[in-house]
Amino acid sequence: MIPRMAGAARRWLVRLAFALQMAWHGVLAWPLRSVLTVLGVGIGVASVISLMAIGEGAREAVVQQFERLGSNVIVIKAEDPKVQLDPAEAATLVERVPSLEAATPILRKSLPVRWRWTRGSLPVLGVSAEYAQVRGLDLLSGRFFNDFHVSQRLHVAVLGYEVARGLLNGRDPTGHSLTVGGQEFRIMGVLAPRPGDPQEVDRSILIPYTLAEELMQRNDADEIWVKARSPEEAQLAVAQLGRIFRRQLGLDQSAPTPAGAPGPGGPAQGGGPVGAPPGALEVVPGGAAPVKPPAPPGGGAPQAGSPLPSGQELLSITNMNQMVQEADRANRVMTLLLGGMAAVSLLVGGLGIMNIMLVAVAERTGEIGLRRALGAKQGDLVAQFLLEALLLSAIGAVAGVAAGLWGSHLFTRYGFETVVTAQAVQVAVLVALGSGLVFGVYPALSAAALEPVEALRR
Repeated sequence: MIPRMAGAARRWLVRLAFALQMAWHGVLAWPLRSVLTVLGVGIGVASVISLMAIGEGAREAVVQQFERLGSNVIVIKAEDPKVQLDPAEAATLVERVPSLEAATPILRKSLPVRWRWTRGSLPVLGVSAEYAQVRGLDLLSGRFFNDFHVSQRLHVAVLGYEVARGLLNGRDPTGHSLTVGGQEFRIMGVLAPRPGDPQEVDRSILIPYTLAEELMQRNDADEIWVKARSPEEAQLAVAQLGRIFRRQLGLDQSAPTPAGAPGPGGPAQGGGPVGAPPGALEVVPGGAAPVKPPAPPGGGAPQAGSPLPSGQELLSITNMNQMVQEADRANRVMTLLLGGMAAVSLLVGGLGIMNIMLVAVAERTGEIGLRRALGAKQGDLVAQFLLEALLLSAIGAVAGVAAGLWGSHLFTRYGFETVVTAQAVQVAVLVALGSGLVFGVYPALSAAALEPVEALRR
């Protein structure tokens, strides 16, 4: 039994090798025709790989920009100019929301800067000592200012990488002094480079927000950034922060009131963790509310449950983790659309294979009739023409992969972000081989269906 199976397998391999040899001779017999067919398949494969590389590169660039803002970060921003965020209350949010671990206000403004004989204007960020923790920043040299520097309004600063590099021609400026807004600051440290950071920290000067209020002549923050302990707790923190700030705006009377702030009934109530009963709320230091709601046109306090002015949000609370996920999903859809558009050219290449194979069958009827007369079976002819179609598509796929990799590199040289993934290459190659197989079936069956006498007579 085993020798019989071995003999059958040997005969099958011999027939397959002969069919492959005949297919290869068929490809070489008409070189110009074969080259044009291979070119059609190669263009399709190269288009799929290069366009999907552009889409994947754009997706990763957007996701990395969001991730550079920090992990598990929540941004609180006033959308109405009448709503003011109190910088000093950023720390109380950590005490009121147990799922938070750090918070910082952010005050932004371009201020005049003087370094020895050089003068100019640079972005200045007023932040707390927890800013580096919230943003996940590393220091290249020195250290970040602490709570003591912030509370005592000490004139200290931390420089972004690009700012520091331009001061002493790349040497460490830690310990030197520079003038910001007419006041002298001692440089405590330099941040590690963060290329592509949306907040452009590399080109900014960081100072305590208590001094920024004085230099910028303001007492409100542009934004408050908080950091949750985990992605799951970040979602919970957004809901808790929403209740707190709706309370501050007078839109939700069920949320806890911070210490010192009058409740809806009149007397002050203690502020504490969200969801605790009114009588058991822990008192939070500080009496100012994080949000100062705008007064209604007719005067008086905002009424509970009243609609927001002009139908717009007064304040936004954004979970950056969710923004990363949404950006990732949107860009994945864009990448698939680009790949789908490029795959149309693969369909055109497959139709080209079918056309060429039909012409080959029509031109080689004499050869087909001779082989049938000498004992070739229909399966042998089907295998020969299928292998010929697969050879054309395989050569086109290899050429297309090389062209796609070269095209992606060319796009990168001209400023595009490209990422060639193994998945894109696999999809392009499999679709190319599949098109060769599918579009080669009908010509192969047509060749096998010819009667030997009819084929020889043609």
